[in-house]
Amino acid sequence: MSAPVPLRLDFWCELQCPDCRTALADVAALRDLFGPELVVELRHFPLEKHKHAHLAGQAAEEARAQGQMWTYVDAVLARVGELAAAKGAAAEKLLVDIARELGLDADEMELALIDGRHILQVDADEAEGAAIGVRGTPTYEVAGKLLDGSKDQTGLREQIEALLTDRAGHLHNGG
Repeated sequence: MSAPVPLRLDFWCELQCPDCRTALADVAALRDLFGPELVVELRHFPLEKHKHAHLAGQAAEEARAQGQMWTYVDAVLARVGELAAAKGAAAEKLLVDIARELGLDADEMELALIDGRHILQVDADEAEGAAIGVRGTPTYEVAGKLLDGSKDQTGLREQIEALLTDRAGHLHNGG
């Protein structure tokens, strides 16, 4: 007998998006509800209007490499206003300072932002998102459906929960 296929939720996020902070709380609630049956994948969709979003996505990927992506994403989104106001190198300094505050290897974070080792991951997410119809953030992909929360998030968590519950029922019943 094969292991059950976990439920998957792709969370298309942008780390300079104020609405993504609220969405992150919904994602955390869903993770608590479904536990290890739910795999939540952070996907980057930097918007052109947010000048530091791509860099923040790269920083999140470095935090993932250091094993603290969700903690880092939460900390960056908590300071989205500060990131938006940052000019030039101040944005990079803020992202590195957040890593330092969380106990990450800040020198490695700084090096990752300089050498661009995570640019391709952020670019690939952005291209895939555009290809499947992501237009803004937050957006969720669950059970083959795209749910756009970029304009209004009312009732989205409930919709996602229903789709996941339905999908879980199909998986547990062999469907």
